[in-house]
Amino acid sequence: MARKNVLSQVASLGEEALGRIAQNPAATKMLQGAMDLRDRVDDLGKRVRGLEAMDKRLEKIEKRLDRLERHGAKTAGAKSKSAGSKKKSAAKKV
Repeated sequence: MARKNVLSQVASLGEEALGRIAQNPAATKMLQGAMDLRDRVDDLGKRVRGLEAMDKRLEKIEKRLDRLERHGAKTAGAKSKSAGSKKKSAAKKV
């Protein structure tokens, strides 16, 4: 019975303390700042998740570009060799 009495007194004191804190403008401002910070962190988390998806897409595009550039370099090298050999043969004839 005494234990319930002590707990109820502690609960009552806690309620009073919360009531005083709620009436304090500085505490209200601090609580509002904490809530705003939570919202900003949530928004930042959403943006980061979007960046991860974009990073994966960019990586795929870079790999594709590398393949295309390698393929293009092979065909360009073959074209330049054939063009170069034609010039040499023309020079020999003269």
